[in-house]
Formats: sequence, C-alpha cells, structure tokens
Amino acid sequence: MQIYEFGRFRVDARKRLLLCDGNPVRLPAKAFEILLVLLDEQGRLVEKDELLRRVWPEAVVEENNLTVNISALRKSLSEVPGEHRYVVTVPGRGYQFVADVQQHDDEPAPPNGKTDENESNHINSRSKSGLNAGDTPLFSGNEHKAQRYRYRLWLLSSFVVAALIVVGYFAYSRSFAGRSKAEITSIAVLPFANNTGDPNADYLSDGIAESLINRLSQLRGVKVIARSSTLKYRGSEVDLNEVARTMGVEAVLTGRVTQRDDNLSIHVELVNASDKTQIWGEQYDLKLSDLLATQREIAREIVEKLRLKVSADDKESTKHYTENNEAYQLYLKGRFHWNKRNPEALKKSISYFEQAIAKDPSFALAYAGLADSYVVPANRLAPREAMPKAKAAAMRALALDDSLAEAHASLARVFAAYEWDWASAEKEYKRAIELDPRYAIAHQWYGGYLAVMGRSKEAFAERKQALELEPLSLTINFELGLGYYYDRDYDRAIAQFQKTLELDRQFPAANNFLPAAYEQKGMLSEAIAGFKAALPLSAGGEWTSKAGLGHAYAVAGKRLEAQALLDELKRVSEQEYLPSTSIALIYTGLGEKDQAFTELQKGYEQRAFQMQWLRLDPRWDNLRSDPRFHDLIRRMGMPE
Repeated sequence: MQIYEFGRFRVDARKRLLLCDGNPVRLPAKAFEILLVLLDEQGRLVEKDELLRRVWPEAVVEENNLTVNISALRKSLSEVPGEHRYVVTVPGRGYQFVADVQQHDDEPAPPNGKTDENESNHINSRSKSGLNAGDTPLFSGNEHKAQRYRYRLWLLSSFVVAALIVVGYFAYSRSFAGRSKAEITSIAVLPFANNTGDPNADYLSDGIAESLINRLSQLRGVKVIARSSTLKYRGSEVDLNEVARTMGVEAVLTGRVTQRDDNLSIHVELVNASDKTQIWGEQYDLKLSDLLATQREIAREIVEKLRLKVSADDKESTKHYTENNEAYQLYLKGRFHWNKRNPEALKKSISYFEQAIAKDPSFALAYAGLADSYVVPANRLAPREAMPKAKAAAMRALALDDSLAEAHASLARVFAAYEWDWASAEKEYKRAIELDPRYAIAHQWYGGYLAVMGRSKEAFAERKQALELEPLSLTINFELGLGYYYDRDYDRAIAQFQKTLELDRQFPAANNFLPAAYEQKGMLSEAIAGFKAALPLSAGGEWTSKAGLGHAYAVAGKRLEAQALLDELKRVSEQEYLPSTSIALIYTGLGEKDQAFTELQKGYEQRAFQMQWLRLDPRWDNLRSDPRFHDLIRRMGMPE
C-alpha cells in the first residue's frame, strides 16, 4: 500500500484516510477511490470512462455520479477556483491530478514479522486471560467462557444493529434526495461573477450565464428565470432564500469566471434555495477556444443532476447553432451590448453580430440578434433605415432555422410597428409563443400589440404572463405600468412605474412615463419636476423627456418654456432622426392643432414607432374629435 503526500495533504491508501496537517478530512468512499486513481495516474489525463470503470467496476452508473464525487473531492481538498492546484477538468474528456506527489510505502513491519517480545507477551497474556497485571479475576473456567460468548454475541448484535441503521439511513437519504431533486423544476441563473479583473470580460461572464439560461429553457418541465430578471443581483452578495422567494424558484445557479491569458476557469454551483444545500458543483479549467463545448457540458450535467425526464423532442431541440468558437464569442459580445438597450451599446451589438455572421454565415442566432438590435427603438435609427434591415435579418434567421422564437418575435414587431400589417404581426407573435411559451419578450411585445388593437383584457394577460416569466425585468415591469396608463388607471400606473424604479432608479422609460401619469392626475408641478429629472437619464434620447416636458409646460400654461423646447426639437430634427410625434406632442399641448397634424403626417411618413400609440395615449385626446385623426388611424389600418 502507498502513502501519498502533496501540499498539506497525506493519503493513507491502506487505512483509507485523507489527512490535512495531520487532521482527518471527511471524504465519501467513492470520492476517495477517485482520488486514489488520480494519484496513481498523477500527471496523466484519466478519461471519464476509465474512471467509471475503475471506481464502479461491477456496476453501470451514470456519469452524474462521477461529477458529484469529483465535486466532493474538490471541496475536501479546499480547492480555490482558478488556481488549478490539484484536480483539473479537461472538458468533455476527463480529469488530471496536476500537483507534485511524493509516494512511499506504508510504515514497515518489524524484522521477520515479529513484534517486540515484551509487547507480544503482554498481548498474549491479555488475550488468554482478559486481565491486566494485578487484576483480580471475576470469572474462571466455564463462567469465563460464558462471559466471552455473551460478549461476542453482544458485539455481533451491536454490529448488526449499527449496520441496519447505516443501511437504513443511506436508503432514506437516497430516497429523500431523489424526491427532492426530482421536485426541483424551477431555476434562477444569477449573473456569473467576473473575477478576471478586466471589465471588458463582462461579456464572458454574462454570456455564459445567458447561454445556460437559453439551453435550460429549451427543456420541458423546468421553469428558468431569464437573465434580465437577475441583473439586480450582479456583483452583490445575495440571500438565496430571498432570490427564491422573489422569483418563485426552487434552485439557484451561481458561478464565477476567472481568466488568465487564454486560460479560463469556470466554477458553477447549483444550490437548493430552501436549505442552501449544494445540489451540484463543478470547476472547469479550459482554453478560451473550448468555451462552446464546455458550456454544453455544464448544461448537460445540470440537467442530469436535476434528474429531468428529457423527451426525444427536447434532446433534439438542444441545438448547436455554431461550431465556430470565434463566432460564438462575437455573438456573446453582441448580446451583452444588446442587453444594455442604449444607442451606443446597440451600435456595438450590431457590429458584433455582423462579425459573428462573417465568421459563420449559417449562424442563425447571430441573425436573430441582429434583427433584435435593429427592431428596438432605443437604437435611435430612422425606422426606414433600421426596420428593413431587421426584417432581412429575421427572415434569414428563419430560413436557417424556422423554429427560432426570437426571430419570429422580431419579424412580428417589424410587421406591427413599421409595416402596420397587423394580421401578419399577430400570426408571427403567436408562432413565437407556440415555439417557446417561456420567451417572455414575445409575451411582452404581443401584449403591446393587443393593446394597440383595443383588446385590453388580452393585453394585460400577456403582459402578466411575461412578468411571471421575468419578474424583475425592467421593460416588462414598465410595460405593465404603461398598460395601466393607456387604460386610464393612473393610480395603478403610478404604483407600477414606482415599482419599476425600485428595481433601477435610472431606468429612462419609467422616469418618462411616471410624470406623464402625474400630469393626467392634474399633478402638474410633480410632472414637470419628474420630466426635468428624466432629462439626464435618456442616454441620447433626451427628445422623449423634452417632448413630455414641453407638453406638461403647455398644459400648465407655461407657453414660453414649452415654445423654447419646441424650437429646440425642431432644430435637432434638421440634423438627425427625431420622431415627428415628439414635436406634434408639444403642439398638441399648446392647442395648435394644424401644426400638430402636420407633424403627425410627417410621423406617418417616417413610420415612427410612436405612431401606433396614437389611439391610446391620453395626451392626444384634444385631437380625437378631428376627422384628420380618424383618417390617420384608418390609413394605419388600426381599428377605431
């Protein structure tokens, strides 16, 4: 038998002991056997199949058992992610013990196999009589034999009872663990910590988390909270019970990413939120070029650990959209910037998606991301420039893969907000939701469409469904408030906008519509103050706040202030794209209807995104009796 020594640890193979600084360290039996195999093969990559064969020689077990025991081994060795001190994971292949190990034989026996003579005599005398020197015998003859028999019987019965307790405990534990894991059907994937020391690597940590969300969301029977609902927890210590309670999930996936040159270390942990016990944990050490394969492995191992019953259809739906690692990293960067939803970031997202497509022209997800970047009004591009590009990208994505819900939703938005082809828009929204009922953005956008169509009850149902899927999403929380605002339920609108701002005080959309709701309640001083506070938050879209502020000034009788803002917006419109609806809004507040309709006609010709809300926004109420208003609605194909 061997003694192995490495770092602060000593392994006694004969006694099956792991010691750290001379103190025993608890380690499950199979994890200990894995350690012995890795130590025997120190420096050599041990394939997973080989480990399974050597540790479970007479049983067929799932690879999940190997993962669990490797995780336990890492914990017992106090491994710190990113240091690669002892056990290194080679993604998709196996494990390697990389620390320097000293080996030597167990402590030698005395010469000729004999013990010290005095010790031998002492042991023999005790084994024969059961007495120490000077003891007074309590039994003799047959009585002594009976005593020894009773002692052996007691020892045997004690051993049997103990064995039954241990077997019963493990049987109960396995049964309980199986039930609890099988019952876990909802997960929140928290933002991965970026421990690289480089803020530019945020795309990696965010992208890894988002890709895991996307892969897990393809599985039936499990609710996965989307990324936008978990962003509030980025970079902070979290209470898992609070996360679980807020998001309505049973398990939380956390992770951290460390990068050194081209080497990545990804530590992932899945925790049962109710009792904070680890369900699964693993550390992956890889090259950046192996990122794509490793993410797939992480997702697969999580699914196995949760013991989800994945149907054949589910397995087929877990698609590999690209095998080009460079294209995939560019896609991650594109999604990272798209999620920021400001003009500068969206410009970057377009560039990254286009680069990903150049690397892999068959990368359907990259085309879908490009469509998403062009279809959101936050890009501040003229609709006649952005929307045809959005449609082309969405159509190309669907030509490559017609099952992409994201591309169907983006195409629907082009039909609704730009082409005003309402029937085609509804068809595409329904298709997106049919393909992925858990795609919250599809429910959110479809809810907006239904509101425009005057189907308020259905609109609220879709928006609330989106909120259930992404309870902490800023845009979804905001759009629920927008629904109340358009429904003239201003108290609820104010409450929902304030709830949105509790998630992020700087969120521009809520900061622009909260004062609009104040204005409709006659709280003009609060409305003006709110619009002024929103001005520096708009990140390139100050015209939205200035249009609202100009309208509030006009309603409050402050015509000079309103006129100054009106003149400013008209100057801006001569230099860059600005929706003419913003200028029309101030004219409406001033009661100058002819000028308002002139600007609305320009908005019609621009195909301005805001035109679809004409029927709903109460700030247009003083135009509704004019035949020109009804003519606009008719030409846009909207129901009266």
